[in-house]
Amino acid sequence: MAQPTHYHMSPEEFRVWGHAVVDWIAAYQRRVDSLPVTAQVEPGRILARLPRTAPERGEPFRALLEDFENLILPGITHWQSPHFFGYFPANNSGPSILGEMLAAGLGVQGMLWATSPACTELETRVLDWLVELLGLPAHFASGGTGGGVIQDSASSAALCALLAARERATGFQSNEQGCDGNLVAYASTQAHSSIEKAVKIAGLGRRNLRLIEVDERFALRPDRLAGQIERDLAEGRKPCFVAATVGTTSSNGFDPLARIGPICRQHGLWLHVDGAMSGTAAVCPEFRWIHAGLEFADSYCFNPHKWMFTNFDCDCFFVADRQALIRTLSILPEYLRNQASESGRVIDYRDWQIPLGRRFRALKLWFVIRHYGAEGLRHHIRRHVELAQRFAAWIRESPDFLLLAPVPLNLVCFAHKAGDEFNRRLLDRVNRSGAMFLTHTLLNGRYTLRLCVGQTQTDEEHVARAWDTLRQTAASLAAEGPTAAGPATK
Repeated sequence: MAQPTHYHMSPEEFRVWGHAVVDWIAAYQRRVDSLPVTAQVEPGRILARLPRTAPERGEPFRALLEDFENLILPGITHWQSPHFFGYFPANNSGPSILGEMLAAGLGVQGMLWATSPACTELETRVLDWLVELLGLPAHFASGGTGGGVIQDSASSAALCALLAARERATGFQSNEQGCDGNLVAYASTQAHSSIEKAVKIAGLGRRNLRLIEVDERFALRPDRLAGQIERDLAEGRKPCFVAATVGTTSSNGFDPLARIGPICRQHGLWLHVDGAMSGTAAVCPEFRWIHAGLEFADSYCFNPHKWMFTNFDCDCFFVADRQALIRTLSILPEYLRNQASESGRVIDYRDWQIPLGRRFRALKLWFVIRHYGAEGLRHHIRRHVELAQRFAAWIRESPDFLLLAPVPLNLVCFAHKAGDEFNRRLLDRVNRSGAMFLTHTLLNGRYTLRLCVGQTQTDEEHVARAWDTLRQTAASLAAEGPTAAGPATK
């Protein structure tokens, strides 16, 4: 049998199927509102329908798209549905998707300036834009001692910050001689789990992470932080790192940076601030109170892939002293040496992150900011906050539901008054229906439902429908009696 002369997709074929894929995405954006939000499949269903072995001969691309629609789509939870209210959003937008396509088409590996100068220099400029757009301290811009870089996630940003803190605390000797077992890190009980993972990876050990008590607004208590630092010092330990959060995952709590910062300065601790989802709100001047005290921070990150219409992954990580980060993470094998790097005139972002390789993430973020402009971003952020506040008002007025945390922005933490078991069943039933998707947390020991407004296309009708679905489902559960609903809360 004659062998084909090549196996690649030709540019002509790519054009045909590229148009087909774009058409599919555009149609998906139109119909996602009508799809069940959560995947309506049992565990193993997708796996059972996939062949056990790879094909020996290539298949027509039409067959791939058909199987994508018939096999893969039923197992997708639709994060881009306007009825998606769970976790924090991972929203996207047209310009972001198109920027991602161009980055994929270029196939850039931007580890060094020399491997694609535009990849590096665009990232530097876009991160400097964000310093101004969010009103961040000027020392986070590239023109001074600091600068910004795009990481894959806030988890990677936290790990990089902790590693730099570790090295600074040990005179940059931990990389050479091993980690000092007396180093201690601090975070609140509401901090993201990535902080715990970071202390394990960085070699501090989980026993050297101190989780500090929070107040009634679920914010870290500075007095408890100061007290714990003093106790650790008295026991001969070396405090080195504090992780603060502006917009915690469970409750959207805001740690008081203006009070935490001086404590860190007093003891020479690295202060890392995680802006997660809520950092995007600072494009609106009226929400910049969330960053009060950020001038004390050694590092800061927030995720445009949560609330700035930029598809995952894209975390913006800023440092006040880039040399501390570079000295911590830089390794220079011979095969990476080049004239541009040795000139000292360029940035090599490989020295600002854990992996060597890096994607051209700045392109999609550049497209988003240029498409929406600051005005467009502010419009949508304000709208989402307005809708969340409206939902919170409905909760306050309801005889059956109650708020379990303050609602400063776009996350509403609430529960039905019938008790924890009732709320578990309520969450399970609304999610299984496919009509909407919520997630939960525990606040003060209570099972708490979370509704976050932040998906790109979510508007008033979707929030109103969520409220109707919750009330109707709760009424149905209550009518089924205590066996279905569980015991009421006294």
